[in-house]
Amino acid sequence: MRWTDCRVVAFDTETTGLNAFAGDRVIEFGAVEIDIDAEGRVTGAQAHDFLINPLMAIPRTASRISGITDEDVAGKPTFGKLAPQIRALLADAVLVAHNLPFDLGFIRQELRGAGLQWPATRAEVDTLPLSQRLLSELRSHKLENICHHLGVPLDNAHRASHDAEATGRVLAEIARRHGAPADLEGFVRWADAVGPPPDSGHLVVGEQGLAEFTGGPHAGHTVEDHPDYLQWMIIAVERRGDRWQPRFPDSVREWARRWLRVRCSGRFRGSPRSQGSTDWTIAPAVWG
Repeated sequence: MRWTDCRVVAFDTETTGLNAFAGDRVIEFGAVEIDIDAEGRVTGAQAHDFLINPLMAIPRTASRISGITDEDVAGKPTFGKLAPQIRALLADAVLVAHNLPFDLGFIRQELRGAGLQWPATRAEVDTLPLSQRLLSELRSHKLENICHHLGVPLDNAHRASHDAEATGRVLAEIARRHGAPADLEGFVRWADAVGPPPDSGHLVVGEQGLAEFTGGPHAGHTVEDHPDYLQWMIIAVERRGDRWQPRFPDSVREWARRWLRVRCSGRFRGSPRSQGSTDWTIAPAVWG
């Protein structure tokens, strides 16, 4: 399947602050469905924009960035009311965001509060590291700078649907200029994105639509619940004959690295004296 034949959905959030896990909330969600032809050119865009009542006062610092005030969200629905609609927009799509872990953290946290899981997706692409890797001549990889460099329009920056559409167009332009593979699997590797786990028998997409372990101490549990074990799978070895060999196939270890970079934005840190899965944790630092 060509990646451009999938629903390509760019999304962005505006929030009350920077910490999704310390009480900050989403005040605007924007998702834009981007139509891309076989030559990689954007042929259409359909925006979905929601102002959201966070049930808390919006700090002035946040309002100065987005322009969204308490008056703007008064009487608007809460995220919980919109959660099924937002989740449906994200499901079964190639998702795109600029600095994906930030928006991902907020949306996952808000979905959990509504009793919902992050949906199964075709791929999850972060245009920030993609720009850092392929547009290394840029001194800054802020979305505005990338748009200016690529000739992508960005009107009304720091409003969710406007930033989302610009992000989707940035992905299309980078993919076109740098010869991204047309097939979905090749595109996921090229973009260093997260897609479904490899068909190796070690991981599977479960009934919740999330990757699950098929064996080991966490069989039947989602990868999201035990990322430390996923980290261990990357470095686990076993004795075969007279040599130590990786315990898991290259395809599994490559997928695990991508998943941790995109989903956790952390890095593994292990005991120098042991390779047990319980010795591995996520550090609060950018995955290298």
